[in-house]
Amino acid sequence: MRQTFITIFMLSCSNVFMTFAWYGHLKNMAHKPWIYAALVSWGIALFEYLIQVPGNRIGHQVMNVGQLKILQEVITLSVFVPFSLFYLREKMNADYVWAGLCLLGAVFFLMRKKLFGA
Repeated sequence: MRQTFITIFMLSCSNVFMTFAWYGHLKNMAHKPWIYAALVSWGIALFEYLIQVPGNRIGHQVMNVGQLKILQEVITLSVFVPFSLFYLREKMNADYVWAGLCLLGAVFFLMRKKLFGA
């Protein structure tokens, strides 16, 4: 169970870096040439990979690849929605809710054996 929590923590941290690398430039560097934004994003992404790769390796000791991927997608949406609402000032809409419900379904189907022992 400890490895699962470490994995969730590491993938959450890496996802914050990834979200800033992929989308932060839309607010902070909109007036800069795209190549500048790409280079800065690559620098940020380096830190993301330095956390994400060991997080996935730790997680793979207790989860299969499908479970790791769905976990990453849930974390991505959990980080991206607040980021887009509060940092980028995007408007909330029902699509975020529907996407979240679809991911919960995916979590259920990939984790049900682990959670319920079925």
